[in-house]
Amino acid sequence: MEIKADTTVCIGAGMCALTVPKVFDQSEEEGTVVLLQDVAPEELEDAVRRAVTLCPSGAISVS
Repeated sequence: MEIKADTTVCIGAGMCALTVPKVFDQSEEEGTVVLLQDVAPEELEDAVRRAVTLCPSGAISVS
């Protein structure tokens, strides 16, 4: 599964980084989402989907 993150939409809530720290981080400068991996490992796909639903700004998507 491919992960996309739109930093122009991100509000820096950090739910993604809290939910899947192996995939998401936050920029120290702006607090916006940073993708550590743009393809989710199979064992983390459910957690990544959860992070997508928890994102209050809708900045994260998967395909």
